[in-house]
Amino acid sequence: MSRLLQVTNLSHSFGGVTAVKQVSFDLEDGQILAMIGPNGAGKSTCFNLINGQLHPDEGNIKIDGQEVVGLKPRHIWQLGVGRTFQVTATFASMTVLENIQVALASFRKKARSPWRKLRNLFRQEAMELLHLVGIPDYANLVCGVLSYGDLKRVELAVALTNQPRLLLMDEPTAGMEPAERQRLMDLTSRIVRTRNIGALFIEHDMDVVFTHADRIVVLNRGEKIAEGTPDQVRQNDNVRAVYLGFDDASS
Repeated sequence: MSRLLQVTNLSHSFGGVTAVKQVSFDLEDGQILAMIGPNGAGKSTCFNLINGQLHPDEGNIKIDGQEVVGLKPRHIWQLGVGRTFQVTATFASMTVLENIQVALASFRKKARSPWRKLRNLFRQEAMELLHLVGIPDYANLVCGVLSYGDLKRVELAVALTNQPRLLLMDEPTAGMEPAERQRLMDLTSRIVRTRNIGALFIEHDMDVVFTHADRIVVLNRGEKIAEGTPDQVRQNDNVRAVYLGFDDASS
């Protein structure tokens, strides 16, 4: 495996408030890395820095060896970075298939064509992605009638339209029932392993984190306080005190 994502001494402040301070970590091809921490720990800020929505005050971000600090989100997306969001971002009045087609057209720089021409573009590729995420029978349904769990699958398919090397997932199971969470993450894990994608995800469900992550980065008040395998993080005294709700007296 090779280092796909390298984050080095990343810092960012909002006014006088430091959201991320000197955070560093790596992610390899085919690896799943979870980022956890209490609310306000700096997780979403890290994501937005990696994705180009924010610019760091200092630090470096390299994707496949290329420095991406200063690039806009659309340029980072073109480099092969897919992203899902905590709140699903599909077009509710469009069909599932059309949502995938629009994303494919954007990646292939066909998005300025009239919709009547887009409707027949990339249909086969779009259907292949729907088969991949397990909802080919929903192709002609409008997204507005789907369950939240199925919308998460549509969003995952959209995130895969640029054939990503790196997949960023911001709370992928938020708002889902426990069984749905595990099914979605089982699916995501299979895709990541099969396609040798590096995946970084923020998650508050510790069952999901400890079941699916190869490694875990823990943030608190903008600083990294731990990093390692699930077992190493679970046994880390700082993590137990700050996030997992344990202390020496209860262990």
